[in-house]
Amino acid sequence: MRFFHHSRATIGALGSLSSIACSQGKPAVTTATPVALASAVASARPVALTSAQQLVVVITPDWNATTGTLRRFTRDDPSTAWQAVASPVPVVIGRTGLAWADASLASAISQPVKHEGDGRSPAGAFPLDTAFGFAPRAELSWMRLPYAALQPGTDCVDDESSAYYNTVVDRATVPRVDWNSAEHMRQIGQYRLGVIIGYNATPPQRGRGSCIFLHIWGGPSSTTAGCTALDAGELEALMRWLDSARRPALVQLPAVEYDRLRVAWQLPQA
Repeated sequence: MRFFHHSRATIGALGSLSSIACSQGKPAVTTATPVALASAVASARPVALTSAQQLVVVITPDWNATTGTLRRFTRDDPSTAWQAVASPVPVVIGRTGLAWADASLASAISQPVKHEGDGRSPAGAFPLDTAFGFAPRAELSWMRLPYAALQPGTDCVDDESSAYYNTVVDRATVPRVDWNSAEHMRQIGQYRLGVIIGYNATPPQRGRGSCIFLHIWGGPSSTTAGCTALDAGELEALMRWLDSARRPALVQLPAVEYDRLRVAWQLPQA
């Protein structure tokens, strides 16, 4: 996704909260095709992981689970092994589970593929780009990610017909508001603090899903419409740790797929 302010820069993805955002719309299930399966076994390591020195791993029990566990790992450089940091913490995800961000990674035709409004969080590997929140930047001296303070007119656009689809944009800075559907981010309490997940970002493809974030959850039994959410204190601890100079990345997968891709993607044992 993109963050648009006075100029347009492609830096990430978007998100939402407990089932009221993270891209809503038509639910239907999109699944992998036989052609997509050909490249599944020999999947190359994703670009997001090639230079990452900080890794956030979210693993769920299966494709339809709505809860999972988040773990943090660090390494000195891309040639060294991952080392665990801190204790695992619980997370909640999309109200219908996970779906592949990239259909070519599917290991079975029946596995879901992410699309707008499916209520699923994207499965795969993604950069963690830009932080956002209600507080002014000056109050967050600890922040080591690029940070955008949400304004009264900040929208995350989920209207597929808009030129700003899958973009966080301040309505006051655009030449023309061309969307009919968006998350009004400053009005959503669970966006008091969050991080953009770099899904469907370069450039956004219409219909693949929008507004995917890490953000504060509504509780351990809540769900989202496609984001990954956790306790506010745990989210702040994670964000205090994240450092853009260390090129942080998120890997989010069901347990079986994590085990399948672990060696090819050079992931830690989790």
